[in-house]
Amino acid sequence: MGSHLLMSVRGAYATRKGVRVDNLRILLVDDVLTTGATLDACSRALKKAGAKAVLALTVARVVTGCRLLMGGRFG
Repeated sequence: MGSHLLMSVRGAYATRKGVRVDNLRILLVDDVLTTGATLDACSRALKKAGAKAVLALTVARVVTGCRLLMGGRFG
C-alpha cells in the first residue's frame, strides 16, 4: 500500500455522533480497489466506533504492470 496515500486518508473518516455501530457486522462496498487505503481508513473508523466486524467488497482492482494489447488480448 502506498504510504503517501495511506497517510492522506488516515483519520479522514469517522462515524457521525449518535450513530451506533456497536457489535454490528458491516460490509463496505467500493467500485475500484487501488491501494486499499480508503477501505483501510473506513474500516479502522468503524472498528474504533465499536463495529464487531468490517468486511469489504470491490467490483474491480487496479493491476499494475499489466498492459492491454490491441485486439483485446492481455500481455
